[in-house]
Amino acid sequence: MARYMKSILEIVCSAGKHMTAEQIFFLLREKYPSVVIATVYNNLNALTAKGLIRKISVEGFPDRYDTSARHDHLVCMNCGRLTDLTLPDMTGWLSEKAGIPVSAYDLKLYHLCDACRSRQETPQKAQDPQHL
Repeated sequence: MARYMKSILEIVCSAGKHMTAEQIFFLLREKYPSVVIATVYNNLNALTAKGLIRKISVEGFPDRYDTSARHDHLVCMNCGRLTDLTLPDMTGWLSEKAGIPVSAYDLKLYHLCDACRSRQETPQKAQDPQHL
């Protein structure tokens, strides 16, 4: 495994959060000052193709990268925050319901995170006619 690829894999797997390519690039530059962002993207694509990491795409936000360990995600519809969610593996159930063999799936549950919900609730209460 090429030196950049190995370092990028270590960054993604040890981050403890869902990082963008730019965030990974800045961390990698600490070790390899001459690295360019295109190298990071090329290696992220190769790692994703090999199944060593996962790319998480949420419309309106930059792609983020995560470990390949089986888990799902909560996605805030407002700020895009990603939170890991561990649910039982539903591959067998999905295969049965779809009537075809399902080899993998990517489940994202959309919601409003606590911070976004609290920001939205405060002004709404003031405008509610029942509170006047």
